[in-house]
Amino acid sequence: MEARPDAPMAWRLCGNQIKLWRQAAGVSREELAAEAGYGVEAVRSMEMGRRRPSQHLLQVADSMFGAGGKLESTHQYLEPDKFVSRVREYMAIEAEAIALHWYDVLIVPGLLQTEAYARVLMSSHCPPVDDETVEARVVARLDRQDLLKKSTTLFNFVIHEAALRGMVGGPEVMKGQLNHLLEVGELRNVSIQVLPLGQGACPGISGGFTVLEDPDHRLYGYQEAQGSSMLYTESERVSALMKRYAGIRMHALNAADSARLIKKVADEL
Repeated sequence: MEARPDAPMAWRLCGNQIKLWRQAAGVSREELAAEAGYGVEAVRSMEMGRRRPSQHLLQVADSMFGAGGKLESTHQYLEPDKFVSRVREYMAIEAEAIALHWYDVLIVPGLLQTEAYARVLMSSHCPPVDDETVEARVVARLDRQDLLKKSTTLFNFVIHEAALRGMVGGPEVMKGQLNHLLEVGELRNVSIQVLPLGQGACPGISGGFTVLEDPDHRLYGYQEAQGSSMLYTESERVSALMKRYAGIRMHALNAADSARLIKKVADEL
């Protein structure tokens, strides 16, 4: 049985190291289990990453295999992170992506936000953050938008009409934001579509997400919700997101009609 795809990578890496050290030392799994006082299946689970390797097993394995503390020292890295966030990992992949497919429901995607719009969002963070943090986050968001200048990277955005009418920052900020969408939508590597109101139970009602393709053509899925973030690498999950994205685009207006709707909403402000 393979390792659980959702098991922490540290468990899987540590378990694999136990297995490699054991095999190099010519020790059987049964011998390791007997020395540690565990059942064979428990040791198998730890080696395969289905179960967190215990400190006791690491100590016994380190001694049996002559690892000189290399195995035992890994225990400190097996504790769960106090704050689980995939934002930095996502941004690293985003920076190298050759294609990005982004759907958002209530706000304009970060790569398309104006400075004024982004500052309102950052300032509205709950719980509140200090002014320096707000400014740093605004600068970071604007810096990321340099990615749009990579003409060989494909950017597909679908934005729910609700985001266009959200009145973030009031009429002046929203008008500037909508006009910015029209400008960015003119770039040859950028497509902006609008999912209009009244689509009923289409795939878009389940929330926003992003799918990215890296230079090696691996696909990643990413979602955020109320301060939590999830980065998917499993092909089954990413495939499901791509199918959902295709369904959303089927219900969305084409780029030209989307631009006309965006302009209409801007003119109403």
